[in-house]
Amino acid sequence: MSEQKPELLTTSRKALSINLEEARYGTFAEIGAGQEVARHFFQAGGASGTIAKTISAYDMVFSDAIYGKAPRYVSRERLTTMLDYEYRLLEERLAGTRGSRTSFFVFADTVATLGYKGDNDADGWLGIRFQIHPLEPPNDIILHVRMWDKETVLQQEALGIIGVNFIYGAFNYRTSPEKFIRSLADNLRTDRIEVDMLKFTGPAFAQVENRLLSLLLVQTGLTNAVMFGPDGDVLQPSEVLHRKAILVERGSFRPVTRVNVDMLGCATAQFLQEPAVKGKPVMVLMEITMNNLLAAGHLDAEDFLARVDLLGAIGYTVLISNYPEFYRLTSYFRRYTKEMIGVALGINNLVEIFKEKYYENLEGGILESFGRLFRNAVKLYVYPMRKEAYDRYVAAGDNAVTAPASGALISADTMQVVPHLQHLYAHLMENHYIENLTGFNPASLDIISRDVLGKIQANEPSWEEMVPPVVGEKIKQLSLFGYRPAPPATAT
Repeated sequence: MSEQKPELLTTSRKALSINLEEARYGTFAEIGAGQEVARHFFQAGGASGTIAKTISAYDMVFSDAIYGKAPRYVSRERLTTMLDYEYRLLEERLAGTRGSRTSFFVFADTVATLGYKGDNDADGWLGIRFQIHPLEPPNDIILHVRMWDKETVLQQEALGIIGVNFIYGAFNYRTSPEKFIRSLADNLRTDRIEVDMLKFTGPAFAQVENRLLSLLLVQTGLTNAVMFGPDGDVLQPSEVLHRKAILVERGSFRPVTRVNVDMLGCATAQFLQEPAVKGKPVMVLMEITMNNLLAAGHLDAEDFLARVDLLGAIGYTVLISNYPEFYRLTSYFRRYTKEMIGVALGINNLVEIFKEKYYENLEGGILESFGRLFRNAVKLYVYPMRKEAYDRYVAAGDNAVTAPASGALISADTMQVVPHLQHLYAHLMENHYIENLTGFNPASLDIISRDVLGKIQANEPSWEEMVPPVVGEKIKQLSLFGYRPAPPATAT
């Protein structure tokens, strides 16, 4: 017999089951969008057994009087302040009377739904601080949501549902983070709400790898992109990208090599000289697509963490996206900024952009994709390629290029596309949508990431010269990508 799927609990049933747990007791503090989460617990019945207090400090003056002033009211900092204040108050008032038999919790959210004019982002921060057992130190889970419904009342409804899912998952799925993440969308469609940041902290989650959980958000369709800082911390994209000029390099980074660093270094130097960028805050990113991470047919968690760790070790912020097409990536950045966007890429990736098979799902085909890609100040910075490598792409028989041009190097100037795209390519070059990178290190052009990986796995020492020193040391120290130290020489 086939295994039956577990029953999907309604939102009301989840709230009721929590209300009936005698050992849990806590506070609901919600700013913005009404008290949509607390409402479900009141309506389910038995709320007096769960709720010590609800509060909605809706007015900014009242909010500041309780939690202190904040530069942004819908922010991670505001959420953390709310959790700190309310949990401290809960313990001060109730620990003496019921602390030995009660697991305390505080749920908090700070949210902005669609405004009256309809021109604001609808997003919010949700967090829960909770004890697993009485008298134990608490643990935190926080997440950031974006609400996509076009009506405020629907956004409020979605917030209430995901809030209940969030609390229920924290209490019931804390030992199964994957189940927790999948349950966030219970009784919701993923086109209504997006979860683009999630973080577990506290003694109960000491072994949780938050970056793997973030990757699962992408895999489950709860978001299309997640971000990590150089220190490995999970970042919320809007906090990092808000109103900044953005420069991004896409790659496999398996491992990150000198050519990757040289490419981004050259691109950064040119990007900073752009008139539209001068004087503006700039964010530089290394990006890996989910397609790349799943190239072997499955996700290798150790391989993924190695790539991210090595990029972080040399100071880069990492974006993992589900956007194989560049026009979708730049459209994603446009959520957060109107400033210039630069894309650093090699000739091989430029060739990929001109493959028409990728745009068969677009009514306007390649013209529509380029219209989306290059609108609103977007430029491609192209790193050259040795002719021998270029020949291999041509020999593959793809329709994006014609016979290789002459010369030792192939650049954006000398790359050739098929005849019916030549005028389009010339237009992009003449109007500086595509630009050659200058100042590159010729020695780096001979480095190919897959060759470096092969040398690591074959224990050929020459690979160390092809990666930044810090990267080489970490690969050897942690035995990454199949590295094994050579056995000591036998004495004769």
